Amino acid sequence: HHTGKSNIRQIKKLVAVISDIVNSGVEVALVTSGAIGVGVGKLGLRDRPTNTAGKQAAATIGQCELMFMYDKMFAEFGHTVGQFLITKRDVDNDECRENLINAFENLSYALSSILDYDVIPIINENDAVAVEEIVFGDNDSLSAIVAKLIKADALLILTDIDGLYDKDPHKDEDARIIPVVEEITEHLFEIAGGKGSKFGTGGMITKLQAAQIATEVGIPTIVMNGGDSDNIYRVLEGHQVGTFFTAK
Repeated sequence: HHTGKSNIRQIKKLVAVISDIVNSGVEVALVTSGAIGVGVGKLGLRDRPTNTAGKQAAATIGQCELMFMYDKMFAEFGHTVGQFLITKRDVDNDECRENLINAFENLSYALSSILDYDVIPIINENDAVAVEEIVFGDNDSLSAIVAKLIKADALLILTDIDGLYDKDPHKDEDARIIPVVEEITEHLFEIAGGKGSKFGTGGMITKLQAAQIATEVGIPTIVMNGGDSDNIYRVLEGHQVGTFFTAK
């Protein structure tokens, strides 16, 4: 919310939709932002800290609260969650990356044996120990890296606008959604300029970067408005929602 406090209704609806999709047999990994933002709200701060130490402090508090909410809400729908806190080293180092892939496979790919786990992985950057400023770009790039690691069939990036526009919709009322992008060009990066909200750090540029990472390895990507979680159903049913980036 504009107050900095968590939007409980929004999180609950997202959890309900994901739970229903998992019930239908679709495997889902959720990459979430919010640790720093939730921590800021919990601490009653007016604004997000600008220095690394302040962000780390907020993240240590916010991550606990964030996972508590996810764990409680998913449990209400009969699902168990597992937390992954990833740093840049985890994906840059061959051995760490292999361990990470194995952990994902054990958690998210339920087979026929009763010994296998059926768990929804919830992934976030480990902001509490990150020393580089926004290593993955507010988890947009991280979501693409995770999709690449687990060989996902698709990447859905939920944001607060309807997709990629041909102009800045905040400044130009004639701005129109670009429904399909077959090639991510420098021009697209130029028209996607701008930062996110005061409680986050992303923006459309980081989403373009994520789409570039995913589509280059054959993963189609949709950037869409997450304000209505039912949009996820619409995407899976084949409807045009947001901006669809075709895979190479």
